[in-house]
Amino acid sequence: MPDSLKPAPHGWIILDKPHGLGSTQAVGAVKRVLRQGGYAKTKVGHGGTLDPLAEGVLPIALGEATKLAGRMLDASKIYEFTIQFGEETDTLDAEGEVVKRSDHFPPMAAISAILEHFTGEIEQVPPVYSALKVDGKRAYDRARAGEEVEMKNRQIEIFDLSLPRDEREGELLSTFQTTAGRPDPYDFAAPLEMIESVTLTAHVSKGTYIRSLARDIAHALGTVGHVTYLRRIKAGPFHENQAISLDKLEEIARGAPLLDLLLPLEAGLDDIPALNLDPESAQAARQGRVLSGMPQSDGLYCAMLDNVPVALMELNAGTAKVVRGFNLPDVAE
Repeated sequence: MPDSLKPAPHGWIILDKPHGLGSTQAVGAVKRVLRQGGYAKTKVGHGGTLDPLAEGVLPIALGEATKLAGRMLDASKIYEFTIQFGEETDTLDAEGEVVKRSDHFPPMAAISAILEHFTGEIEQVPPVYSALKVDGKRAYDRARAGEEVEMKNRQIEIFDLSLPRDEREGELLSTFQTTAGRPDPYDFAAPLEMIESVTLTAHVSKGTYIRSLARDIAHALGTVGHVTYLRRIKAGPFHENQAISLDKLEEIARGAPLLDLLLPLEAGLDDIPALNLDPESAQAARQGRVLSGMPQSDGLYCAMLDNVPVALMELNAGTAKVVRGFNLPDVAE
């Protein structure tokens, strides 16, 4: 490595991905600013695809943190999304062609009541316009070619599904409480105020398609709908308040200190306890050797030498085995 190059970084950049930018393009942007900022060639990957039409939290892994990108794929995520009722599109979002219409719009109380039926473990049919493979070919490629694509049910989990906080401040005592002007709840002739669109927050497991969730909620309400807004506000341990804009990212290319924007590798492991090692044990772990006589309880640990991650280790009955090693500077050689 030429002396003029800065060392390749290791850790996470949490990007607030804008609408219209693909995840692969975001990775390319990070590679470019690192190169322009004078850093040595760095391995870069993302921790979970975010569609170009979506925005929000996109974890970008640098260097040794790319070994944890798979954990981000398995992590739960939180989204905010808006369902526009009355029209369903072939892509289930605003970019598609309208394929179904309905003149029925649900009242807010009905929306509120239906949400509990979409929490817990449920089955979901992914969108035809998705990157899932059907007989070895991407579903969206088959759909764009005019083929009939049959998507199979998959089991997912919705941990929480709720209305925005301001819509939940008052308990809904009846369907009439949500009507314009709050008419007498016992006046059964009172007209219901129909909702053309609603924004929801969903905490979901991996493999969940928000577009499919929106479609199914609309169908359960006796209408159709599609997603017009989608924002990921949390991915695994990373929240939107940790995310930086593309403009902020570009400052790296102009010489801004990367450390001001970089989260450490272990930030992706905030749910895993630390296992502090001495230099001799750290050396053994670096070589992939088993550590014996460990007093800690069974489970997955992030082995550390001082403040430097050494490896992910699985501890069972006093024996710790390396699951994933990290080749970071200042670890005992």
